[in-house]
Amino acid sequence: MALEMRQQLKMSQQLVMTPQLQQAIKLLQLTRMELQDVVRQELEENPLLEETQEADDIREPETPEADEIEHEAEAAPEEFREVEAGEETLRDWDSYLDGYNYSSGEQYSGEDERPSFENLLTRKGTLVDHLLWQLHMGPFSERDVQIGEEIIGNIDEQGYLRASLDDIARACGVEEPDAAHVLEQIQCFDPSGIAARDLGECLLIQARFMGMQGSLVEKILVSHLKDLETRKYKQIARDLNADINQILMAAKIIAGFDPRPGRLYSSEEIHYISPDIFVSKVGDEYVVMLNDEGLPSLRVSPYYAEARSSGKVDAKADEYISDKMRSAVWLIKSIQQRQRTIYKVAKSIVRFQRDFLDRGIEFLRPLVLRDVAEDIGMHESTISRVTTNKYMQTPQGLFELKYFFNSGLSTSEGDFVASESVKNRIREIIEKEDQRKPLSDQKIAEMLSNETVNIARRTVTKYRELLRLGSSSERRRHF
Repeated sequence: MALEMRQQLKMSQQLVMTPQLQQAIKLLQLTRMELQDVVRQELEENPLLEETQEADDIREPETPEADEIEHEAEAAPEEFREVEAGEETLRDWDSYLDGYNYSSGEQYSGEDERPSFENLLTRKGTLVDHLLWQLHMGPFSERDVQIGEEIIGNIDEQGYLRASLDDIARACGVEEPDAAHVLEQIQCFDPSGIAARDLGECLLIQARFMGMQGSLVEKILVSHLKDLETRKYKQIARDLNADINQILMAAKIIAGFDPRPGRLYSSEEIHYISPDIFVSKVGDEYVVMLNDEGLPSLRVSPYYAEARSSGKVDAKADEYISDKMRSAVWLIKSIQQRQRTIYKVAKSIVRFQRDFLDRGIEFLRPLVLRDVAEDIGMHESTISRVTTNKYMQTPQGLFELKYFFNSGLSTSEGDFVASESVKNRIREIIEKEDQRKPLSDQKIAEMLSNETVNIARRTVTKYRELLRLGSSSERRRHF
């Protein structure tokens, strides 16, 4: 069979991911805060893109007419009119106001003399600052201070030492016993339990700080910490030849210790969730509103558009303006399309989850991406991007859009119940159980079956672990 090369023409259609299409897809899955950052960056880089402000938001301050002022002055009470009478009274008021301090701080005659706002800010104290302050205030030699600074520099935010004594000694050029001596001194610093190398040492430092040397608490921490974690109290009592009640009392004391002593000085900031969608009930209907707060209104600069249309720019400048104009127009259209898509998805979710909005989580309906995609005529991947990291404020609370999509479990009545509703019911059952006799997963499955929910024991175990709830042995309380 002979081989030969041929050329032939073939027409076909294919989807090409242009940079503009990639940008539109990226904008679709951004959160509102991330979108603000993208818009802010585009405003800095694209001179043809500018922010506009609605005319209704700009209003001149209203000033009362002269006749209204005179009328109010005539209608003033006698005691107020007496103050206005006489130049001497006015001079008294002026001298009073000149000598009156409006604040306990320093007075400034102009805005330029005031300190900058940054100089008025205060920085929250960190764990390192707190430990260094104690180190420099203590009776330490210059060499010990150097070793102590090296030790403190290797303490993480939880309060644990993350470097070995050998590494610290080599870094400071000293012997390991010298580094160990300084470490013992730092472990006496506040907060109690600081600079420990593991959990056992952290708890042991706190026990000794409370004067429990040689006590049952210290013995448990030294030799039976693993048994304590698994709640093998009888075995601990047998090994230490102690009464079970004494072991339980010691375990209760240990439970009051702080396993992460450095978290009080943690620099982590709380990030509050700002909803992207608001759903409120007006009459018998639910109204969906997008949160556009902080999102500027954009337009193409008319100055550059006019300069280009008038022909006053050269070919190179015209090409630059044309490129930036296409980029600005595409960004504006992409943002508008993003907002329309989010609105459609939110309206569809509200239609499907009407019972949940009216009556609560027990009536959450099983829902998948395909249901919403078919409802609004879009692809499932688009719905997935829209519902990523976006939140909806509803009469039932604040929820991520992904929360409304969950699988369903069958009931004995032939209906389906959402998996989130089942998880919530498992949490309620465990919260109401007797902690001395916690329910097993099999018992919880039987209770749900009595409530018409067909569920297997392994499914209960799976949902319980997703809820980060321990097993029955881990939830058991002996005191």
